Amino acid sequence: MNSSSLFRAFLGRSGVLRALVPLLVILGLIVCNAVAIRHPDWLWVNLLLLPLVALGVRDVLQPEHSLMRNYPIAAHVRWIFEALRPYLRAYVVEDDLEGRPFSLDQRRTVYERAKGDKDDHPFGTELDVYSSEYQWMVHSIAPARTPAEPPRVRIGGPQCTQPYDASIFNISAMSFGSLSAKAIEALNLGAAQGGFYHDTGEGSVSPYHRKHKGDLVWELGSGYFGCRDKDGNFDPERFRAAACDPQVKMVEIKLSQGAKPGHGGVLPGPKVSQEIAETRGIPVGEDCISPAGHSAFSTPRQMIEFAARLRDLSGGKPVGIKLCVGHPHEVMAIMKAMIASSVYLDYIVVDGAEGGTGAAPVELSDHAGMPLTEGLIFMRNALVGAGLKDKIKLGASGKIYSGEGIASACAMGADWANAARPFMFALGCVQSMRCHLDTCPTGVATQDLGRQRGLVVEDKAQRVARFHRKTVEAAMGLAAVVGVEQLGDLRPYHLYHRVTPTEARTIDNIYPFIGTGDLISDADATPYAQWWNAADPDSFRSRLFS
Repeated sequence: MNSSSLFRAFLGRSGVLRALVPLLVILGLIVCNAVAIRHPDWLWVNLLLLPLVALGVRDVLQPEHSLMRNYPIAAHVRWIFEALRPYLRAYVVEDDLEGRPFSLDQRRTVYERAKGDKDDHPFGTELDVYSSEYQWMVHSIAPARTPAEPPRVRIGGPQCTQPYDASIFNISAMSFGSLSAKAIEALNLGAAQGGFYHDTGEGSVSPYHRKHKGDLVWELGSGYFGCRDKDGNFDPERFRAAACDPQVKMVEIKLSQGAKPGHGGVLPGPKVSQEIAETRGIPVGEDCISPAGHSAFSTPRQMIEFAARLRDLSGGKPVGIKLCVGHPHEVMAIMKAMIASSVYLDYIVVDGAEGGTGAAPVELSDHAGMPLTEGLIFMRNALVGAGLKDKIKLGASGKIYSGEGIASACAMGADWANAARPFMFALGCVQSMRCHLDTCPTGVATQDLGRQRGLVVEDKAQRVARFHRKTVEAAMGLAAVVGVEQLGDLRPYHLYHRVTPTEARTIDNIYPFIGTGDLISDADATPYAQWWNAADPDSFRSRLFS
C-alpha cells in the first residue's frame, strides 16, 4: 500500500483519530508550559507549538477544504504528498485501490477545474498512446467556431407536453441517504447556479433537493420511494403530488445500474433516520429494502404503459428509463413493445458497468453488465435500427469525467452525458473508500453530523458549477477542433481507438453502426438478427429459450 492509500485509510478511522493530532499539540503546549514554570528554558517549545495551534484554528474556521475542517493540522499531510508526487512518481508503484476507481490524474483534472486552478499541463501527454486502451478524436486543419453558448438538448418526444431543455452534462443519480444532506444541498445549488439537472437517485426527493430550487430528475427505483403505499407498491396519487412540482423536470424509471445491475439494495434499520424515513415514505428504524425488480410491471409492454401512465400523472413531463445493458434481446423487446403499442419513451440513459458511487458486491462491480462503450453503441443501434431515434433521446453515464468523455459519448450516439463520482470529487471527495461505512472523512457520503460540518455548501456549490462549466467548455472546444460546431454533429468516424500497438481504427470500423430502420426492413442483414428475432414485446424472456 502506498503513502496515499495509507493516508486515506487513516482518514476513515474513528472520531478519536480525527482529533488525535490537535489533542497532542494542545497537550504538548500545556505540558511544556507547566514544565517551564520550573525550567524557563522549555519556553522555546512554544515557538514550535503555538504556530501549530494557530494553524489548527485556521483549519477549523476556513470554508474551502473539508479535510482541514474535519482533520485540523493532520490533513496537511495530504497536500505535502500531493506536492511531492510529481517528484516521487517515478519511484512509486500505484496499488489497485488507486487504479480501479478513478486514478490520481483523473481526480486531479476534476479538482483543478472545480477549484478554478489552471488545468493546462506541460511536457505533453502522460498517457501511453500505444496502449490498447488509448483513443483520440481526429482534428481538422480548418477547425470550427466554438459556439458562444453551451448546447442544450430538448428531451421530450411526440407524446410529451412539457419537454425539457437539458444541459449536455448533468449530475447522475445519487440518493439522499447514500450522500449527506449537505452534499445534496451543494450539488443542487451548484446545478441551479450552472443551469444543469440533478438526478435524485432512487431515494426520492428530499427537503435538501428542494431547498435551492435546482432542476431535478426524479429517479423511480423498484422501491418506489416517495410514492409507495404501506406495502411498498406504487401509489399513483402520491406520485402525482410529488411529480407535478415545477422543480421536477423529468421522471426516470431505474431498471438497473452499472455498479450492481439486477441487484437490490438494503439500507439497515439503524440508518433509517426520521428524515430519511419521511423522504422515502418508509417506517423509521426498519430495514429499507429495494427489490431487485419492479412490481408495477413484468413485461416490456407493461413497462412502456407504466411510463406512459407516469407521463400523464406528472402533467406531460418527459419519462425515460435508465439501465445497464444486459441481455441484448431485452433491449430489442423494449423496442418492439414501443412499436407495437405506438407508445414511446422520451429518453433512455445507458449506465456503463464501470459506473457506480456506492458499495456493491465485487463480482457484480467487476463482472456484470456491459461497459459503457458496448452498451451505448448497442442501445444506439437498437433505437436507430428500430426507427425510433428521432423520438427518443439517448443519455450516457459511466465514469465520464472530462470533455473528451462527453465528446466520445456523443460520437457514439449519445445526446448528452451524466456523471456522479466527478461531482463528488468537486464536493471534496478524496476517494477514501469508506462510503458504505458512514465514516466518509469529507462529509460527502456520511450521515455523521460532525463529519458533515467539514462541507460548506456555498463553497462546494461554486466548485460543482465551475467544474460543470469548464468541462462543457472543454467538450465544445474538442468538437470545434474536430471541425464541427455542435457536439451533436460528432460521428463515430471522428473517434479513433487503438486495437494493437501498430493499428488503430475508427469506432465504426470496430463496432457495427446500423442504419435507420434496418431492423424493421431486414433484420437478418444486421449483426443483431439473433437478438431481434428472439425478442418478444410481451416478455423479457427470449424466444430462444422458451
